[in-house]
Amino acid sequence: MNDLPLPLPVTPSPSRFVQRWLNADGSRADTLAHLSRLSLRRTDFSAFLQKEIDVGISLQRAMRRLRNLLISALITRDLGGQADLDEVVTTVSEFADFAVQTHLQALMADMVLAHGMPTGEDSGEAQEMIVLGMGKLGGRELNVSSDIDLIFCYAEDGETHTTSEQQRPLSNHEFFSRLGKKLIAAISEVTEDGFSFRVDMALRPNGASGPLVASFAMVEEYFMIQGREWERYAWVKARALTGRQSDIDALDKIVRPFVYRRYLDYGAIDSLRSMHAQIRAEVIRQETRHPERSNNVKLGRGGIREIEFLSQVFQLIRGGREAVLRDRSTRATLRILGEKGILEPLVVEKLLDSYSFLRNVEHRLQYLDDAQTHTFPARPEDQQIIAQMMNYADTEELFRQLAGHRQFVAEQFDAIFKEKKSGPSADDDERMIAATLSESDGHEVVEAQLAALGFNDVPAAVQRLMATWQSPRLQSLPENSRNKLVALINNALSMIVAQSDTHLQTLNRLLDFMEAIARRAAYLALLTEYPYALKRVVRMMDSSDWAAKFLSRHPILLDELLDESVLHQPPDWGAFALELQQQLDHAKGDTERQMETLREMHHALLFRLLAQDLEGELTVEHLADALSRLADLIVSATIQAAWETISTRHREQPQFAVIAYGKLGGKELGYASDLDVIFLYDDDDQDAPAAYAKLAQRFITWMTCHTPAGILFDIDIALRPDGASGLLVSSVASFARYQEKSAWLWEHQALTRARFCAGEASIAQQFDQVRENVLRQRRDTAALRAEVLSMRKKMRDAHPNRSELFDLKQDAGGMIDIEFIVQFLVLEYACPYPQVTANSGNIALLKLCAELGLIDAGLAEKVADAYRNFRRLQHKHRLQGDEKARVAPELVADGVAATKALWKILLETDVEA
Repeated sequence: MNDLPLPLPVTPSPSRFVQRWLNADGSRADTLAHLSRLSLRRTDFSAFLQKEIDVGISLQRAMRRLRNLLISALITRDLGGQADLDEVVTTVSEFADFAVQTHLQALMADMVLAHGMPTGEDSGEAQEMIVLGMGKLGGRELNVSSDIDLIFCYAEDGETHTTSEQQRPLSNHEFFSRLGKKLIAAISEVTEDGFSFRVDMALRPNGASGPLVASFAMVEEYFMIQGREWERYAWVKARALTGRQSDIDALDKIVRPFVYRRYLDYGAIDSLRSMHAQIRAEVIRQETRHPERSNNVKLGRGGIREIEFLSQVFQLIRGGREAVLRDRSTRATLRILGEKGILEPLVVEKLLDSYSFLRNVEHRLQYLDDAQTHTFPARPEDQQIIAQMMNYADTEELFRQLAGHRQFVAEQFDAIFKEKKSGPSADDDERMIAATLSESDGHEVVEAQLAALGFNDVPAAVQRLMATWQSPRLQSLPENSRNKLVALINNALSMIVAQSDTHLQTLNRLLDFMEAIARRAAYLALLTEYPYALKRVVRMMDSSDWAAKFLSRHPILLDELLDESVLHQPPDWGAFALELQQQLDHAKGDTERQMETLREMHHALLFRLLAQDLEGELTVEHLADALSRLADLIVSATIQAAWETISTRHREQPQFAVIAYGKLGGKELGYASDLDVIFLYDDDDQDAPAAYAKLAQRFITWMTCHTPAGILFDIDIALRPDGASGLLVSSVASFARYQEKSAWLWEHQALTRARFCAGEASIAQQFDQVRENVLRQRRDTAALRAEVLSMRKKMRDAHPNRSELFDLKQDAGGMIDIEFIVQFLVLEYACPYPQVTANSGNIALLKLCAELGLIDAGLAEKVADAYRNFRRLQHKHRLQGDEKARVAPELVADGVAATKALWKILLETDVEA
């Protein structure tokens, strides 16, 4: 440490522990005065320890003397206003790390000298003991008088490698068991100097009845077979204090799947609720038997533990998908929850304030006698000392402040953990509709109840309910899941009636969905915990068959229905792109996880847009823009991530671009649209063609590969130069030559809706120039007209409509005719009017051509309105899952007539011919 400042006199401390420590040795006052003037963050403990050892004191005694000095200094600084909560808990945690590491190093050396080095049976490598800090030590938030929760483990079984006859070999398990016992004794045995830390080993696999140390294989087997829900909560905070990094990483791969589920785990709420209830019951029992132990600031109502549960429940729910939520610190986790909007920032600020207040009270309770206590002392004079330590004049004011903080914490805890009633109470006379299906008179009872609700098509509804309830999938569910499902279905029935009059259709979709999620208790828990989410699900099922099927395929998206504000806000594209990149970076090297991340984040934002769409908050045009922008971001992120997986890449950033055609090119993407793309590069390196061909192939794989989260997009690359016989990727120069010399007219038509999508920005400028040059070529009007007509006839012949309905896309006067009209206008007039080459969409281009006098303004407006109406109707059919968007001709007669009229004027032929 730096040179110490001049000492200040130490006044009598309100801490009896500090006063006793000072009274035991008069020379300690000066040392404490020196140390209390300094921030204790990042203290060089080894220098203090060495001073003690240099005068002949043993390591154990020196560590205890250092501990007493350090705790006394922290108490003095804290009560004097020089140290905040962070300094106190960080310093104690760092000292605990130091004590464990220092003692283990010394003991390990002695053990190796006596028995040889433990060696892995398979790897042949030397083995080290990993000491895991759990609880507040794991989170670096240790109390001044806390015990330390530890777990001991090692990587491989085997035996010690001896180098002399004096060494007695041991199995690795026996070696580390002995080492662990010695470590516990070194740290926790009470001597004339006290102890360094009390040690608690109860969190190890199988608790007190389990072995003191466990190999990685034992830990993994335990998690798979016996690991309990409360242990997931405990292992959230597990932090390795010792060991090789490679072993720590290997252990993390074992622990992570046990602690964090890959899906959103709302079952954690019920598990932590049960654990909390058990803790509270024990506290109440103790307070009843020992009234003097009341007012527990840790385990009591609105106490520290409830804040810890509030933060950690979201870690268990979301940590499998969001690595940022795996922080071991309660304070850091709360801040992250606020930053991500999972909890209201103002609520987080107040929770952190309450946490600091409660922890400071807890510390002052412990400062009194260095006791591991969380309850107020029984003697009024001791309570007055605690109040003064908290800078309050009397205990009444302290208790008023304490009550306010605890009330706020309890309210926030209840908002998350209070048990939701998802169905009629047990003493309710009304039997639950779904439950009665298994009874002898169930059929008749359900019919009567559905009829009373106002359900239409009651017989068919009862038949479907009965088929669902009696299905092997549902009958094989655990009783708890089956009960939750019964309650959810029962509640949903009245919600269905409150929607439109398509009751049976909505019920069928909902039951399909329920059957799909029935085996995932977490999803049932989510809908039980958040009844308004069930209401939104029912609304979606009623509004859209496509939405119903999408949610059934991706039930992980249920989480998106919980935040009302998000469902009504436009996407924050910058924040989305940043979070996507952060998650991909975190999973770097894990291709499977990166592919899942892309799918999960794409599906989540698409689902938000879908929810807004079904609520009528988005026009078709705004939705298409948003879906197209989302696709652009996903394509961009995929290109970069896929490039980093190519070991033979010749540069850090690829000189590569994705060009979008079709619906993506025209920013008219729908929910299930595929992506029409081509790939360009601008790189003279001799390895470039092969590298970018590999990148394009990998990009297609990443997009189209089926994973547990589904696919991203189907990819169509038929529009690349020379089509199916052409190269997968083209240089910008070769693309330009092809378009100018060899491309068919239909390829130029397609180019009118092409744009740069993602990749190297300089290629975007080059592509735009090539595109404009090609579109502005002088063309023979008659030849142009003939080729457009020929191509349109081929398309109509390929999609005949033999029904009496009008096909919005394919029939004469429909959407494709309007798109061909615009393409014809662009190719015909781009030379004298370069502004028509702008890729601004069919409606905007019709308006522009009218302003330029190229077409009649009134007719242009009618055709633009028709196109808008056709898209709206098509979108409505797509939401209902219709394969073809066909309507009664009279619904679109005016728009069709306007389109045919403009077609005839421009192309000088009868569209019916």
